[in-house]
Amino acid sequence: MSKIKWSHSSLKQFETCQRQYHEIKVLKKWPHEQTEQTIYGEQLRLAAELYVGENQPLPPQFAFIKPTLDALLTKKGVKYPEHEMALDEQLNVVAWDSPDVWVRGIADLLIIDEEEGIAWCIDYKTGSDRYPDTNQLDLMSLMVFKHFPSVTEVRGALLFVVKNSIVKHKVTREDEEKLWWKYRERVASIASCMDTGVWRPKQSGLCKKYCQVLTCEYNGRT
Repeated sequence: MSKIKWSHSSLKQFETCQRQYHEIKVLKKWPHEQTEQTIYGEQLRLAAELYVGENQPLPPQFAFIKPTLDALLTKKGVKYPEHEMALDEQLNVVAWDSPDVWVRGIADLLIIDEEEGIAWCIDYKTGSDRYPDTNQLDLMSLMVFKHFPSVTEVRGALLFVVKNSIVKHKVTREDEEKLWWKYRERVASIASCMDTGVWRPKQSGLCKKYCQVLTCEYNGRT
């Protein structure tokens, strides 16, 4: 059986459609397709990273996020833009490209105040704020606790930069055990599919317009 390596996005993809996950993540039959929205998001994240980490001016098209970034920069603590974190299955910290890696995550902006034991974990969102998913903040918080042992509380936020809205989410060390069990149960479903070789498709309104797996009977783009 292949070793499972997962992230928030890949776990979400599996739960959206097992077959899509298998075809793209496991078999790697379909190359990643960029869209205007994903390209825009990547460009904004890079601009924010360079502004926070290297004090480079924001490109004109992203000048609107400057007040938000400046407010974050006033917070006490060390700033880590686009900070990569990885753990093995025993929840030990490992290198991003380690052969033992089990789970990976990238914080768009991580601020660590070791003196107070507080972290701010920020994720920039360029899409709609209609259905915010704070599960991502749960996972990032769990990884922060392992990478920064002095932190006892993570104050997370989804920043919907285009919509100018924010969704806040707090996780404490007391939440660790129950949250890790939740993720282990979800990832166990991937292991079950790997054991049985059964990857069920899930039809939805996204199939015909967005799915890359053109061989699926629900795709409709062939």
